Amino acid sequence: MVQDPAPTPARAGTTGIFRAAARNLGWLLASRSVLAILSLFYLGFATRTLGVVDFGRFALISGAAQALATFVGFQTWQIIVQYGVEPIQHDDTPRLARLFRLSALLDLSSALVGAVLSVGILYAWSDGFGIPPDLMRDTLMFAVVQLVTIRSTPLGILRLRDKFSLSAVADSMTPIMRFVGAGAAILFEPTIRGFMLAWAVAEIVTAATYWIMVAKSGDLRLLSRGRGTWRQVRDENPGIVRFSLSTNASATLGLSSKQIPLLLVGASIGPAAAGAFRLATQLAQALAKLSQMMSRAAFPEIVRAVRTAEPSRLRRILWRTMLASTAAALVILVIVALVGEPILKLVGGKSFAHAYPVLLWLAAAGCFDLATVSLDTVMTALHRAGTVFAIRAVGVVLLFAAAFTFMPAYGSTGVAAAVAAGSVAVAILLGLAAARMTRTID
Repeated sequence: MVQDPAPTPARAGTTGIFRAAARNLGWLLASRSVLAILSLFYLGFATRTLGVVDFGRFALISGAAQALATFVGFQTWQIIVQYGVEPIQHDDTPRLARLFRLSALLDLSSALVGAVLSVGILYAWSDGFGIPPDLMRDTLMFAVVQLVTIRSTPLGILRLRDKFSLSAVADSMTPIMRFVGAGAAILFEPTIRGFMLAWAVAEIVTAATYWIMVAKSGDLRLLSRGRGTWRQVRDENPGIVRFSLSTNASATLGLSSKQIPLLLVGASIGPAAAGAFRLATQLAQALAKLSQMMSRAAFPEIVRAVRTAEPSRLRRILWRTMLASTAAALVILVIVALVGEPILKLVGGKSFAHAYPVLLWLAAAGCFDLATVSLDTVMTALHRAGTVFAIRAVGVVLLFAAAFTFMPAYGSTGVAAAVAAGSVAVAILLGLAAARMTRTID
């Protein structure tokens, strides 16, 4: 098993932070590269086997399940990284164990609440999601699997320990199992039910792999020894309640720009439009994945900088990462503009070619998200998650206002343009907030 080098004091410096973040990002890119290549195959299997209408129904089912999991789930990986650095520095193992246990209990509670909500939501709005009666039971089971396989706690433990290589191995299980499962579905059950089963198995295997990695590191045993009251954990980690609620709310708002537009297209225009929108979204989300990877790779290092380094160094971290992410965003946007339409035809067939304008708008939105990812990350590490939440709330309001304005005339392309408008608003507001924040850092 590949082991990551142990943290060193050099990370307190700006160069050391960038080197560590770059190494972390390298492991994440290795994992996501596997996903990117295999996803083209399993998406092609699904679109060509199911056709545009049934693929749209499958997209709505999986989108609704993912939306629900995001809505009820806490970003416990951020909680662990934010509050786990200090007990490690002071060798306070019991405190760290209590933090791990709290995070695991939050994930479990989220799964239970989500399971109850799934029953009510799916039975109340099954027609809006395009779910036929014969698929209701399978859809409910699929949603429950999405909830019980929430893996934010093991993700946070591995990233706190700098085990990005182990996290990358676990992440790679999703595309590998979807690829294998999609092939099996074509051979034995070429239906929506068959692909739902394949996706569900992939989630179970990925979650199991994460926990196996945590067990190998010895932290599963540590988690099981975490004893203490909620009040004790709260007192040991000042601000943890506010931080947990803010990051959860921000993630829920992020969901509004990813899954809800798809559900809006499906409910208003139909499953066929949702299928094309979903394929374009999957391709454009390569940008969102890169943005997420940069954030997750940098977040542990930025938290350490806040704890151990002079805060003034964060100015250089902030602007250097922003310049790098902006350059990457521009390059990727050019690539999408040049080869986006051929890729749509290659993966989905000619029936999906009309989704090219949707792809362009969603790719543009992803570019703005990628360019400003460093701003979000630094502000969260500095306990400004409430500010980030307020900014994203403004972006979501603008997204919905623009969607309802553009959709009657432009259909799914109008919804995609609304997503881009929301991303532009968030990028501008994050930039203004970060500029003000850096002026106040001493």
